[in-house]
Parts: sequence; C-alpha cells; structure tokens
Amino acid sequence: MRLNHVDEAGRARMVDVSAKPLSRRTAVAEGAVRMSHEAYELVSRNAIAKGDVLRIAEVAGVMGGKRTSDLIPLCHPLGLDAIIVECSAEPTLPGVRIIATASVTGRTGIEMEALTAIAVASLTVYDMVKAVDRTMVIENIRLLEKLGGTRGDWRRGEE
Repeated sequence: MRLNHVDEAGRARMVDVSAKPLSRRTAVAEGAVRMSHEAYELVSRNAIAKGDVLRIAEVAGVMGGKRTSDLIPLCHPLGLDAIIVECSAEPTLPGVRIIATASVTGRTGIEMEALTAIAVASLTVYDMVKAVDRTMVIENIRLLEKLGGTRGDWRRGEE
C-alpha cells in the first residue's frame, strides 16, 4: 500500500479528498490512566485539590478533539457533528478509563479526532493528579472501531 500523505518526491502533503462522497463517519477510541491506589481513591471520591478530575478531563477531551487539525499537521479540519468523552474511575486498573466517540458527515475519517480526545483527556488526568502520584502511566490509547467511509467499517478484534 502506498502512503498517500507523501508525493512522488517524498514531500508531505495533505490528501485531496474533494472527489470523495460525503458519508456519515464515526470513530470510537479508548485509553486509560493507571495510578496508585491512593490516587485512585482520591479521584473516585472527587477529593483532588484541583477539582473534579473526571468531568474536567471530559471537557478537555472534547476541546482536544475539536482542535485535532491544529495539532496533527496533515489532518483535515472537520466540522464535527458530535464528540462525546466519558471518563470513569476504574478500580481494576486502578485509575481512569476514557472512551471517546466522534462523528461527522464528511469526506475523510474521524479517527484522529477520537484518538486526540483520548490523549488530551489522559494528559488532563495526569496533570490534575500528578501532585499525588507521579508514577501514573497513560496507556492503551487505541482505536476500537470506525464506521462509514469508502473503506467501510472496522472493529478491533475483527482484523
């Protein structure tokens, strides 16, 4: 498969998607921030001094997803139809699990917006909790599924 973000001379370029038809596209991504039991207890009880970690990380994730084309050089700016970021305290980690669902009716995929939302939400959790636990690990940022587009649907585990 030839990479379409590089021209014949090897220069990076934004792909021209003008000939592609509009279609409904959705992407779901996930990630996690693993932390100490002590930090998890504070997050789950909403007792972190900086504020409500889960809700602030959700808002930060939405903001990050909306700014993806400003952060990733060759991404197309998209008029998102929706982006939902859900953060939950997960005792089995222990830590915070984050899910982002992004959708658009457009000519190019929405995967990067969902993944960027996860990255920004994860970094926000880290920033808000680092005074309590500097050993936290941001992990498993990955695409779970993408629906729509010319290449069709894809789900992790079905590849």
